Amino acid sequence: MTDVNQRGAAAASVDQAPPMVFADGVSKSFGSNEVLKHISLEVKRGEVLCLVGPSGSGKSTFLRCINHLEQVSSGRLMVDGHLVGYREAGGKLYELHPRDAAKQRRDIGMVFQRFNLFPHMTALENVMEAPVVVKGVSKAQAKARAIELLARVGLSDRADYYPAHLSGGQQQRVAIARALAMDPKLMLFDEPTSALDPELVGEVLDVMKGLAKDGMTMIVVTHEMGFAREVADTLVFMDGGVVVESGDPREVLANPQHERTKAFLSKVL
Repeated sequence: MTDVNQRGAAAASVDQAPPMVFADGVSKSFGSNEVLKHISLEVKRGEVLCLVGPSGSGKSTFLRCINHLEQVSSGRLMVDGHLVGYREAGGKLYELHPRDAAKQRRDIGMVFQRFNLFPHMTALENVMEAPVVVKGVSKAQAKARAIELLARVGLSDRADYYPAHLSGGQQQRVAIARALAMDPKLMLFDEPTSALDPELVGEVLDVMKGLAKDGMTMIVVTHEMGFAREVADTLVFMDGGVVVESGDPREVLANPQHERTKAFLSKVL
């Protein structure tokens, strides 16, 4: 049984639970510019969804809406059965206090294109910081967990290195370990390899493949079609703020149904 099939079987065992991510008619505008137009999709627990499409299609904006870094203009976004960034009362939605929204965000890990590591902290200190400051974990406990996570991403020998002395791929792996240190239920990746030299891409993708194999629920904005074909349960092609096509990644990549999807894939495959 393939890793994807194993994850699918695991997901089937929790079918009674709400989807990890549920988007219903999500729209987002910046002034008169409608970036997202009625996006509806869901991601079950343990599944990997890859978002692909041209620049400006709304992929990154949608990712940022999932953890309320951007407010949706209309529609509903839920993570693990709970509204993201809002509460409902009397049929109306009210935005959460920033403190309460931040609490929700603790459960959602996000890895950006740029690594955003603290330059004055070692790799180990970068991974320790959020659990200590945000969750009140003891430094000893946070250090033990950080050592474990750096080993998981293949950086045990770089724990005492500062970001300036790490390659881009190593910095991105530290960023992944830092996100995992908060024990998220969902991981979001916003083109995590796009800022890397080509020879460093593989080491980051290998870590992400390991997370998928372990059952982490992931949404990945990527141009790495090989990764999407191998790891994703669902491939979603977006363009102009809408979902143009979605389905099994092998099917979509081999036999796209929409002319816009065909045109895009002809340039990237």
